[in-house]
Amino acid sequence: MKSSQLNTSENPTTSASNPRDNLCLGSDSTIAALAAFADDGISYLLPYAQFLYAEKNSNPALEKEPDAPPEKMLIHFACADVVVLGSGLKRLAAELQKYELKFVKSADRRLVATLKTHIAAVTVTLTKENV
Repeated sequence: MKSSQLNTSENPTTSASNPRDNLCLGSDSTIAALAAFADDGISYLLPYAQFLYAEKNSNPALEKEPDAPPEKMLIHFACADVVVLGSGLKRLAAELQKYELKFVKSADRRLVATLKTHIAAVTVTLTKENV
């Protein structure tokens, strides 16, 4: 399967010491696409023009793994699905609803206590051939 991927080493950087900064997500009212930094090291730039819907619920893995992230969000685009596992994903949903979510990426589990929204894992699956 061919894919259009944004391979970049330019990961957004912020400081966990500032409560307004978050290593896991960023927002900007002037953007047109979501940058998804997948855990496999590949970056994807997904245009909001192709955003379909998102769903947030509890992570079903909690039944088998008590240490699993408590929440799961599925973000569906016409060409890809983004799965985000973490905690405090209400903010992620709010930024996405306004088309202001600039990027998502996972951060080390040690930062859970310092971040209101913590993303433990990000996976991206392309959904169409020849994207």
